[in-house]
Amino acid sequence: MDFLSYLLPFIYALSMIGVFMTLCAYSVLAERKICSFIQGRVGPNRARIPIIGQIPVLGNILTRLGLFHPAADGLKFLFKEEITPGHVRLTYYYLAPIIALAPALTTMVVLPFGRYVDASGAVQPLVLANIDVGILFILAISSLGVYGIVLAGWASNSKYPFLGAIRSTAQMISYELAMGLSILPVFLWAAAPGSDYGLSLFGVVQSQQGLWLILWQPISALIFLVAIFAETNRLPFDMAESETDLVGGFHTEYGAFKFGIFFVAEYAHIIMGSSLFVLLFLGGWNFLPGLADPWPAGIIGIVMSALWFLLKVCGMIFFFIWVRWSLPRFRYDQVMHLGWKILLPLAIANFVIYIFVIALIDKFIN
Repeated sequence: MDFLSYLLPFIYALSMIGVFMTLCAYSVLAERKICSFIQGRVGPNRARIPIIGQIPVLGNILTRLGLFHPAADGLKFLFKEEITPGHVRLTYYYLAPIIALAPALTTMVVLPFGRYVDASGAVQPLVLANIDVGILFILAISSLGVYGIVLAGWASNSKYPFLGAIRSTAQMISYELAMGLSILPVFLWAAAPGSDYGLSLFGVVQSQQGLWLILWQPISALIFLVAIFAETNRLPFDMAESETDLVGGFHTEYGAFKFGIFFVAEYAHIIMGSSLFVLLFLGGWNFLPGLADPWPAGIIGIVMSALWFLLKVCGMIFFFIWVRWSLPRFRYDQVMHLGWKILLPLAIANFVIYIFVIALIDKFIN
């Protein structure tokens, strides 16, 4: 029994990593299919598994949807020839992709993705590690992802990757300030006097049972959303890559499986950012604003709450992709101007205003 109690967390962790990496792979497929739809193209529709592909109707449908392409892409990156330039700083060159991916997989352990009802009737989160300061853990660990980009740019020992790494560092530092300030009103509201929810992410979701915070704190949601785009290096904030002037940016000298890890790391951070936005502002697994959850207490309720949360996350991923293929890239000076002169003062003003608003609510209503 003791052995099982130690083994189960590892099984849960491996299962979550499997689901998370599968979601990353199919996010890449969604990117390619949505891009092709926006641009009036067909998109990936050729890769197939022979046995399944020969099924008369099903095989044709799955092939046209491109559902076998993530496996084909992964195998392609795995078996491509590993070419290592002779001028790179070898140890750090190999270490950089791992550091870029590891923070997204680490922060996943404190991310609640559903809920269940225990024997006493209390609602509990579906999470590997339910800690009260989960948001601090996520912000601290996810910020380490920039070291992967910095190491890649420096270890490549080349001008274009180095410039991409410098840009990414300045961008992430700039937008982390606004992002941190944007979520302070969220936790002020969730942990207000008289509230039983505390500072945990689960508490934030539970505090949104009647009203999603995107409706109550739209400025915070907007600042956080823009900052997440900048933190994940997505268009229109992809200063670290910027193909028009930096070739490929920080991963110019990378190829084969190492480039594949960078590719997966980008989508892993997108999924984490989308999940965090859903938890903080879109009610997590709560059904709709003002409506009680229809989830029953048993295993069906657990699955339905997790699927509802996943559906919201997929909606946010679609929004990320939609913005990428709709907006042009900002100039570097525009990115810095937006971060320091617009978002940061707006985040400070928003925080101060909500301090007074929440204090007034606590005084005159509670």
